[in-house]
Amino acid sequence: MTTLPKLGSGSRLHFHGPLSADRADRLVADLALRGPATVVDYGSGWGELLLRVLAAVPGARGTGIDVHGPDVARGRALAAERGLADRATFVEGPAADHTEPADLVLSIGAYQAFGSIPEALEALRGRVRPGGRLLFGAEVWERTPTESELAAMWPGMTADDCLYLPDLVDAALAAGFRPLRVETATRAEWEEFESGYGADVEEWLLDNPGHPEAADLRAKLDEHLSIWLRGTHGVFGFAYLTLGVTA
Repeated sequence: MTTLPKLGSGSRLHFHGPLSADRADRLVADLALRGPATVVDYGSGWGELLLRVLAAVPGARGTGIDVHGPDVARGRALAAERGLADRATFVEGPAADHTEPADLVLSIGAYQAFGSIPEALEALRGRVRPGGRLLFGAEVWERTPTESELAAMWPGMTADDCLYLPDLVDAALAAGFRPLRVETATRAEWEEFESGYGADVEEWLLDNPGHPEAADLRAKLDEHLSIWLRGTHGVFGFAYLTLGVTA
């Protein structure tokens, strides 16, 4: 029986977001310099970034938390493959339920687990130990979207649903963080992510055009493609903030 693929599984992606391997390696190297003993990744997905940090910091222990069961299972399998199962724990459940502070906190594209961006930064501030670090990633507007671009995005999307980069940094400052690095994803990182998002399903459809579920999957892919190319492309950015907490 032909296995039906699941859109959004990320099977062709290393990271569930617009993040290149080069940027990830540099971020991990920077974050590893302080030798964090404990790392928590809120909204970890399959925890690729978390596992890279643990590999770079011998002895560090990490916890990845996500509500999506298949991603949690993938994270556990990756940890076992890399010999990190004794130092990496993956928990299926709401990120907000985990409150134990850590030396290094990761939150990439998962602020909704705590509410708005300001609410997330406020909550995460209490989860970073003195002298610790937070790597925070979130969508930002690269420019003000037009009405037609907003209409091509998700239902009910407004210009108020996303911050501009200066406002994101201001929210981090207001929560008690200091910005050590402020950077944004490149167009190439976005295109690699968006193209990879449905690549496995596109390949499957080419091999199984007459499958009973093919039309439904094709419609979902077309909707995703339209949102990206007619709505968010060149409008949506993604910021990575490396934030510090006083000792």
